[in-house]
Amino acid sequence: MLFRSTLSALDAQGIGRVSFNTTMAACSAGLTALFYAYGRTSKWDLGLTTNGFLAGLVAITCPCYWVSPTGAFIIGIVSGFAVIWATDALEYLRIDDPIGAVPVHMVCGIWGTLSLGLFATGAYGLPTPTGADTSTVVKGLFYGGGTTQLVAQAIGSGATTLATLVVAFVLMYAVKTTGTLRVSREGELEGLDIHEHGMFAYPEFATHPSETLHGSGR
Repeated sequence: MLFRSTLSALDAQGIGRVSFNTTMAACSAGLTALFYAYGRTSKWDLGLTTNGFLAGLVAITCPCYWVSPTGAFIIGIVSGFAVIWATDALEYLRIDDPIGAVPVHMVCGIWGTLSLGLFATGAYGLPTPTGADTSTVVKGLFYGGGTTQLVAQAIGSGATTLATLVVAFVLMYAVKTTGTLRVSREGELEGLDIHEHGMFAYPEFATHPSETLHGSGR
């Protein structure tokens, strides 16, 4: 993540800022998800907390070089809420995403990209192979930079999302025509860990009677 935002280790201040902002956003997002989930269910939800940390890491990837620690903290907090709300939305729409990849990577990725246009301080120069070039800075809406950068980020996110959806749908429907997109009904009922690999992914939560195991002499 460091070198996606800085082009050289010679930019020591930039690398330090990226490291701190990345850690700050991950922690604030993870803790936000932890306490928000607990407030809703009175249970410490490990899955949502872990995805909260991941959401903060994803969101801060784009702006980590350009924002202050305060900005990183706020970006993380928003990510912690966004990942849970996006998970709720998918469940409401009955879209299967068992590990929360869409809330973490798509929703919080878009939020992080947009956040550059909001929280870039205008205090840091462009990263170059020999250090920072302060002749050009990035300034977000909340720091007096107007909406120029925010609009550019929105166009980039929108174009990437649209192109990805189009290509993904084309590929998935192409695979569907071959009849190999889904496993058999028997495989679905048995569970892919047993059907495909012949063993339980979570043996401590075994739900199948032993006589139904794949390869058990049926």
